[in-house]
Amino acid sequence: MSELTNNVPAAGAKYDETQIQVLEGLEAVRKRPGMYIGSTSIQGLHHLVYEIVDNAIDEALAGYCRNIYVDILPDNVIRVRDDGRGVPTGIHPKMGISTVEVVYTILHAGGKFGGEGYKVSGGLHGVGASVVNALSQWMEVRVHDGKNVHYQRYLRGKPEAAVQIIGQTEETGTEVTFLADDTIFETLEYEYDVLLKRLREQAFLNAGIHIIFADRRGETPKVSDLQYEGGVKTFVEYLNQQRKSEGLHDVIHIAVSNENNAAEVALQYTDSYAPLILSFANNINTTEGGMHEVGFKTALTKVLNNYAVAHKILKENDAGLDGEDVREGLTAVISVKLTEAQFEGQTKTKLGNSEMRQVVYQMVMQKMGDFLEENPSVARTIIDKSLTAQRAREAARKAKETIRRKTGLESGQMPDKLQDCNERDASLCEIYIVEGDSAAGSAIQGRDSRFQAILAMWGKMLNVEKVRADKIYGNDKLYPLIMALGAGIGEKFDIEKLRDHKVIIMADADVDGSHIRTLLLTFFFRYMRPLIENGYVYSAVPPLYKLKKGKQERVAYSDEERDRISAEMRGEGNAKVEISRFKGLGEMDPHELWETTMDPERRSLCRITLYDAVRADEVFSVLMGEQVEPRKEWIERNAQYAVNLDF
Repeated sequence: MSELTNNVPAAGAKYDETQIQVLEGLEAVRKRPGMYIGSTSIQGLHHLVYEIVDNAIDEALAGYCRNIYVDILPDNVIRVRDDGRGVPTGIHPKMGISTVEVVYTILHAGGKFGGEGYKVSGGLHGVGASVVNALSQWMEVRVHDGKNVHYQRYLRGKPEAAVQIIGQTEETGTEVTFLADDTIFETLEYEYDVLLKRLREQAFLNAGIHIIFADRRGETPKVSDLQYEGGVKTFVEYLNQQRKSEGLHDVIHIAVSNENNAAEVALQYTDSYAPLILSFANNINTTEGGMHEVGFKTALTKVLNNYAVAHKILKENDAGLDGEDVREGLTAVISVKLTEAQFEGQTKTKLGNSEMRQVVYQMVMQKMGDFLEENPSVARTIIDKSLTAQRAREAARKAKETIRRKTGLESGQMPDKLQDCNERDASLCEIYIVEGDSAAGSAIQGRDSRFQAILAMWGKMLNVEKVRADKIYGNDKLYPLIMALGAGIGEKFDIEKLRDHKVIIMADADVDGSHIRTLLLTFFFRYMRPLIENGYVYSAVPPLYKLKKGKQERVAYSDEERDRISAEMRGEGNAKVEISRFKGLGEMDPHELWETTMDPERRSLCRITLYDAVRADEVFSVLMGEQVEPRKEWIERNAQYAVNLDF
């Protein structure tokens, strides 16, 4: 009621036509930037670069561009240059100004809304260039039309002057240089590796395109030359190389195209357990999948079952392979390109075109079916791996039933180590996963039992990177966690059944605590990824130090905060301040744990995000996998960034 009451206007408040605000032109973008680029965090900052590069990629898709140059200049200025046709420079028939100015200053202006400009395009619903301009302190555009160089400069989206000719040229193409607006974005510091990952994807997805990416902010530029004639086939090889996974056969590549759309898939089975399927529509990574991914998964399961039955590897009465079986250890890239792409959501993470499900389905059924018939040894390798996964799945089911019977969980009873909360609305509930009975005891006594549940973990956890699901169900550490969360695991994970919308890992601030967090995050990433994707996973941030002067006590969460608070408490009289380090959560009294780590009004939580799924997959494979040498190389390469080491 209080929220509603706060929105009631005061008696006599004026409400008429003067209260209705109309945001004209690019003002709407600056007022609500998140509507156009997702957020104003570093992800949104990088999105600006993607939008300008996408325009150059669109020129390449149309067949007019071969080389794209992307530079991070000093002071985080971005420059993108291509050798395409160049933005049209003539007077726009409707707007009466140069088409360059139309493209960069007017929303919903571009060559992507019908006509013959672009049959296939990515970009931000065709409004990318003007949105980037609106969110930049300044932008400069140079268009080379083969005769003249046309130039215009903008300040926060507004042109300083009309488009003018500043020189002659025999080249064609567009060059865009901009500086993001520091009054809008949380940071202007671009991450080279994040941009490199996106640009590398574009080079893979558009075989033959040449992208030269350079970071010129330091004394010595970092330059990456990206060109892959093998396209998505080379992409799969690259992904498996990064994951340190051994392919069981050569990469399989299939493709179809017509005048309205095209689809291609590259896939390879590996010796790993975890699948990695990346899907793209018009070069945009559809991280939430969509119709093209559904068509692929459905067809792959059916075509492998058909082959196994036809060749009597499976008998007609045998249980068929399911989707989870046929995707174990699979690395696949699905790329579709279509004239009228329909994306769900502003940030384009899911493809909604239903016709693409059928296009991809028929392609996989026919061409993958032909491949299996023509390559029986590869077919047998794939079927055997899928059958092994099926047997492991059945073993997992039996292990799950056994555990439920032994613990009485078949009746819906929760694990003994769980102290549940009273609230039943999952959106209001949070569960703390606490290592050790001592820390769990303090957490149970200090919590607010109305909405905070506590699950105690103990002993060394299972590293799920090296095992199948049947070992997880039989593990006495992880099975209680699965039951407490209530949403299942793997392919059967159902986010709608989740019992708590805040899953908080609470471990000590030392090496052992970091190890526990890593093991838990590996488990969530591999078997409950929607938890992370939906922003439900957090890490509690317990204090490192307690500072005491007389009866006054304060805590600090870092060395810098310790020194600052200590100076404040000493004051001008330079009074003595006792400083002690918390050795573990179990040493805190219940009220201390509540006040510092669990009270929603005062605690600090770190949300775990899945900003870069491919990079996360690679790191988990390297750090938690069986091969020692890649892990050693990673540690040596990243040791310079380590902080708060505890020996």
